[in-house]
Amino acid sequence: MKPEYTKPPYRITPEVFELAMSVSEKIGKVDSSVLARPNAELRKRNRIRTIQSSLAIEGNSLTLEEVTAILNNKRVLGPPKDILEVKNAIAVYDRLDSFNPLSIQSFCDAHNILMNGLVSKPGAFRTGAVGVFKGPVVVHIAPPASMVRSHMNNLFRYLTTDKDFPLIKSCVFHYETEFIHPFPDGNGRMGRLWQTVILMQYSPLFEFLPVESLIKARQSEYYNVLDESDKLGDSTPFIEFMLRVINDSLEELLDEQSGKLTLEDRMEIYRTSIGADAFARKDYMKHFRDISGATASRYLKWAVDRGVLEKTGDKRTTRYRFVR
Repeated sequence: MKPEYTKPPYRITPEVFELAMSVSEKIGKVDSSVLARPNAELRKRNRIRTIQSSLAIEGNSLTLEEVTAILNNKRVLGPPKDILEVKNAIAVYDRLDSFNPLSIQSFCDAHNILMNGLVSKPGAFRTGAVGVFKGPVVVHIAPPASMVRSHMNNLFRYLTTDKDFPLIKSCVFHYETEFIHPFPDGNGRMGRLWQTVILMQYSPLFEFLPVESLIKARQSEYYNVLDESDKLGDSTPFIEFMLRVINDSLEELLDEQSGKLTLEDRMEIYRTSIGADAFARKDYMKHFRDISGATASRYLKWAVDRGVLEKTGDKRTTRYRFVR
């Protein structure tokens, strides 16, 4: 029997439902268009945008070009703290697929990497009081340190046990991390990072989707909906905001990638899908709905001529198989 938990307060409004359906539909389009695996250049560019944007939200001064230089092991002149933040973020995002979204220890391990050298005890929950300031004004007082462990245990039980849609749970977790403020510093970064870790279990494409860049572009609204949710006592406004951001980020990916898959990309992607099984031209076309029969025949012939595929049969009995 799974441990009991108290469900964080939020509502499934018509907007939440419609946005969740829109996100699901776009993920379906990405998958059916075989855009779930962006090419290496796009993946790298999106990862840089993610890191630079998430850190810029917290006041890091380094530009996209400077983050790119650090990623390429080039020397950058800038505040040592900002450079260390970037290096730590690169390290943690490089290990995204190693984190367990349902493990509180994995969550702390990620914070240890992200905040190494930036706080005295990275990876450890805070032991003192903390507040969030906007200038001289306190806009949020986090729960007492004595309650942090129980709040986080409850939040992870919610992730593990609750039957709500993963998209919604990822937004709730992001908000609750901001609300609880489990660490002395780095809570905003961890909320955004862990939402990505959760979403990657829903669809692998979230590993390289630069959601943070859209949050950065809407930073004022981001903080406003956090404040609005605090005042309401539930995370509904924040969930709606984050689902809009995810929806728009997917739309951007579809626009950017549409029509840019090379023939080699398609063959490699289909190899991953079909494995060692034999297939017909119609099977290939079901996977790539954006190409005609003549185009599919030309692509398959190209792969046969280059030894990528082997062909057996003739006409209606023609079958193909990837050469190992």
